[in-house]
Amino acid sequence: MTGQYLPIFALGVLAVLFAALSFGASRLLAPRRQTKAKLAPYECGVEESTDAPERFGVRFFLIAMIFIVFDIEIIFLYPWAVSYRDLGLFGLVAMGIFALAVFESFVYLIGNGALDWGPSRPIWRRDPQVSARRTSDTTIRRVGLDGRSAPEEAA
Repeated sequence: MTGQYLPIFALGVLAVLFAALSFGASRLLAPRRQTKAKLAPYECGVEESTDAPERFGVRFFLIAMIFIVFDIEIIFLYPWAVSYRDLGLFGLVAMGIFALAVFESFVYLIGNGALDWGPSRPIWRRDPQVSARRTSDTTIRRVGLDGRSAPEEAA
């Protein structure tokens, strides 16, 4: 019985020894000069600034949600791939519907510009029935003008 666990124990001992030797070697061999550049936090190549941090754009969160959706799809695909023969046609149809729903949402997000990292563009489409001459004076109905002067009509 103990012979079965001996390789696992040996691997654990080797891992601890490797970690200890790595820390010891870096402490002995590493240069000890501390500079301002070495002590400054490194944030993905962005230089440190004293201004208030900027907010992340909505597109950053959309990308994160797309990533999570595809991770969830992969999580569901693994068990299905292992037992797809046992599930039969029902499992194939169910997974097809699931994959189609995820793919459809991905196409919708791409169509609305969720993956466009350039300058932001409006998602809404211009309605051909809306005139550019339309203003609040032409669309708001004025009621109760007794005793007040009526607004001048635009020429």
